Amino acid sequence: MNTPEIQIASVGNVWTRMMHFKNIGDIEQGHSHQFHHATLLAAGSVRIRANGKETDFTAPHLIWIHKDTHHELEALAPDTVCACIHGVRGNNNDLIDPGMIPSGVIYEAS
Repeated sequence: MNTPEIQIASVGNVWTRMMHFKNIGDIEQGHSHQFHHATLLAAGSVRIRANGKETDFTAPHLIWIHKDTHHELEALAPDTVCACIHGVRGNNNDLIDPGMIPSGVIYEAS
């Protein structure tokens, strides 16, 4: 069992946390969030464990996670990609990886 590769960005008060599960059985350990959020399942399939129950989803799919809900994600297919997405409250600072910026685009920090 491995954990997914993580890439985090916050742009325009939208926070994203992309998880790339390379192998079947890779697990994002259980955690919770202060806010309701959507998890975009962009590729593959994933099992969500929340409040003692399991639900399987196949891409493409949006998954809604209630705030303060302890949840865990397990890849059911190789190269599964999920991204948690939610608004950032009270923070106007961008957090980006320079590798996200395409050629020809000028990034100016806000």
